[in-house]
Amino acid sequence: MKNINYLNYFFIGIPTLLILLGYLTNQSFGNLVGYGLLFTILTGLFQVIIGTKMSIHEPKDKMLQIYIISVILFFAIWLFNGLFLSSDILYFILLFIPPVLAIYLSIIIYKKRNK
Repeated sequence: MKNINYLNYFFIGIPTLLILLGYLTNQSFGNLVGYGLLFTILTGLFQVIIGTKMSIHEPKDKMLQIYIISVILFFAIWLFNGLFLSSDILYFILLFIPPVLAIYLSIIIYKKRNK
């Protein structure tokens, strides 16, 4: 669990660092900001895989169940909105859910590491 915690710090820290460096250096092309935003895809993939793996090993954990249900609900709403509704407001709301899920899983990992 200690290694997973360190990997989680890495996957959350790198995009944050790249985006901050991009803003601080005031690049005209925004390369660092773009790389940071692209790296968030890997962060999400890592967190979904780790969250699924953890919930398989501990299926009775309520916090992990809430995380997995939230991830499934996020993708279901995203797909439903893309196929049927095409609501810009819903897309805007969905934009803020992945960071909340990343913070939530980070808290779960931190609590499990310090048990």
